[in-house]
Amino acid sequence: MGISNSHESAVERQFGEQANAYLTSAVHAQGNDLQRLSLLLKGHADARLLDLGCGAGHASFTAAAQVAQVVAYDLSAQMLDVVGKAAKEKGLNNIQVQQGVAESLPFDDASFDLLISRYSAHHWHDVGQALREVKRVLKPGGKAIFMDVVSPGHPLLDIYLQTVEMLRDTSHVRDYAPGEWLGMFTEAGLMVREVTSDRLHLEFGSWVTRMRTPEHFVTAIRALQEGASEDVVTHFAIQPDGSFSTDIMMFEVAKV
Repeated sequence: MGISNSHESAVERQFGEQANAYLTSAVHAQGNDLQRLSLLLKGHADARLLDLGCGAGHASFTAAAQVAQVVAYDLSAQMLDVVGKAAKEKGLNNIQVQQGVAESLPFDDASFDLLISRYSAHHWHDVGQALREVKRVLKPGGKAIFMDVVSPGHPLLDIYLQTVEMLRDTSHVRDYAPGEWLGMFTEAGLMVREVTSDRLHLEFGSWVTRMRTPEHFVTAIRALQEGASEDVVTHFAIQPDGSFSTDIMMFEVAKV
């Protein structure tokens, strides 16, 4: 448990003081994935939904307009404070917040109709265990939607992505490749229904400022970008100011 606990402490430390920055982040507050999520949740007016690793709550806010009840769940108490206050301001009375880790959910078996998770799994200590918990708390036939940055899979591109992610945020664990995700879903007993891919543009200044990345790490990221191979520069569309684009995917899975 020591490794897990220390990692959880690192995640909470990294995100606690930045909670408000994530609430106002255009990257997190907007996006085609939120629009698609809203469409996918239509017709579930009676559903109870869990937002796993809710962050500043943007997916929870989207879901709350479509379902009966949302449980916004996160490791960071400060993030949950931000979510609770924002929900009140938005008049969303069907959101409740609860603190905890993804790998051990404090909920009964088969207690949720739906589960969503957006830009969170790359921080989890053990995604496989978290997915087994997802299956446990979903009702038979329940659906889960995962949205995250994904690795291109190719070793050259993968090591670049993981390195800049770690330099920017030391609580980063891994951006998984699509094949890794599919393998983990299969091992957890979740059936993949649909996969949608897109690109996410990240403006460098706000990307590092949002995480309060130390200046020496910012310098290291820029040096890495400037020394990157043509393949890396092309794939991530690295701009002169350091801004770049990453691959993101939405996985729609079900408990059968």
